Amino acid sequence: MQHSREGLLSVHGAVLIFSFTALFSKLIPLPALEITIYRSMFAFVALAIYIAYKKQSYKLVSPSDYLIAGVLGVLLAAHWVSYFYAMQVSSVAVGVIALYTYPVITVFLEPFFHGERPHIVDIISSLAVLFGIYLIVPDFSLDNSVTIGVISGVSSAFMMALRNIMQRRYFSAYAASHALFYQTFVVALVLYFFSDTAVASIAESQWWLLLLLGVAFTALPHTLFANALLHLKAKTVSLIACVQVVYAAIFAAVILGEWLTWNVVAGGLIVLSAAMYESLPKKKS
Repeated sequence: MQHSREGLLSVHGAVLIFSFTALFSKLIPLPALEITIYRSMFAFVALAIYIAYKKQSYKLVSPSDYLIAGVLGVLLAAHWVSYFYAMQVSSVAVGVIALYTYPVITVFLEPFFHGERPHIVDIISSLAVLFGIYLIVPDFSLDNSVTIGVISGVSSAFMMALRNIMQRRYFSAYAASHALFYQTFVVALVLYFFSDTAVASIAESQWWLLLLLGVAFTALPHTLFANALLHLKAKTVSLIACVQVVYAAIFAAVILGEWLTWNVVAGGLIVLSAAMYESLPKKKS
C-alpha cells in the first residue's frame, strides 16, 4: 500500500509539473529551438549533480550504448522543439492534444520492432484520432496557424513514440536519470549548431525562467515519473498521464487566457479517449 501511495504521488506530481511546462512556450519570448537548448543545458547540469549525489557512475556499459544514447538524444531534440513550436504558433491546448496522439502512433510503430501487425482495434483508434484532429483543424491550409500547430504537434508525438520504443528496447538497463543525462547533453550539443540567438541578447528574467524550466520542470518531473514506474504498472502511469491534457488546458485558460473553442474540446475528447484506450491493459490472445 505504501509503495502504491508513493507511486501515485510521484506520477500525479510529475503530470502536474509537465502540464505547467507547456506554458513556458508562451512565457519565454524565445524561439522553440533556443528554449530547448538552454532547457537541456540546465537539466543536464541538474542531473549531473543528482547522479553525483547518488554516487552513481556516469559511464555506460558498452560503446554501442553511447551511440544509442546519441540517437535517443536527437529524437528528444526533435520532440521538444516541435512540441514547443506547436504551442507557440497555435495554443497550448492544441499542442498538448496533438502530442497525445503518441499512444496510437506507438501501437503502429511497435510492430516494426517486433515483427507483428497492428490489431483491428488499434486501427479503429487511429481513425478516431484522425477524426478528432479533423475537428480541431478549422482549415487544412499551411496558412492556418492551428493547422501548423497540429502538424508540428503530431510530428512531436511521432518522435516521442519512436524515442520511447527505442529507449524501452535498447536502453532499459539504465535508470531514467542516466538516460536523460546523456540525452539532454546531446540535445544541447546538436541544437547549438542551429542556434542564431546571441547569449548576450537574452534578458536576465528569461535566464531565470530557463533555469526554472530546466531544473524544476524538466529534471524533476522526469525523475518523479521514473520513480512512479518503480511502484506502479506502466499502463497505470500512462493512463494517469493522460490527465496532462486537462491540466494544461486549465492552466492555459486561467494564466494565459487561452480559452477552448467547442471544436478543440470535441476533438480533444476524442483524441484523449483513444489515448486512454491504448493505455489500458489488453488481454493476450
